[in-house]
Amino acid sequence: MSNAASNYLENATLDFWLNGNSGSHTSPGTLYLGLFHGTASGVLANLEAGTMSDEVTLGSYARQTASFGSASSGSISNDQAVTFPTATGNYDDTVTCIAILDASTSGNVLWYGQLSVSKTVTTGDQFQVATGNLQVSLT
Repeated sequence: MSNAASNYLENATLDFWLNGNSGSHTSPGTLYLGLFHGTASGVLANLEAGTMSDEVTLGSYARQTASFGSASSGSISNDQAVTFPTATGNYDDTVTCIAILDASTSGNVLWYGQLSVSKTVTTGDQFQVATGNLQVSLT
């Protein structure tokens, strides 16, 4: 997955480090992984702006918690598998992008990216990101 920080996270980071945390930002207690569908270029533009209109809504979908190990050489990856519930129906469309968010519903997009391989999720499927496969990098 290629990744990028949302406008929200970019501003919060600059505010925190270079403006004495004037926005009073704190680290979220729990991080969530969300799945998004549609043409990747449009979805990525929406996620950059913090718009989550392309998030999956069908098939008993719900965001799942994600945890990360320690950063090294400018990168960090998930330290546990992220497993979504078994789909009770087909997802809205092919999953093309994912995002790390700060809430189980609504909230803010922090990091986002396009999947290296899009995934169609149908009844009985279970979307999973294996340990170490969700990598975020600062370059």
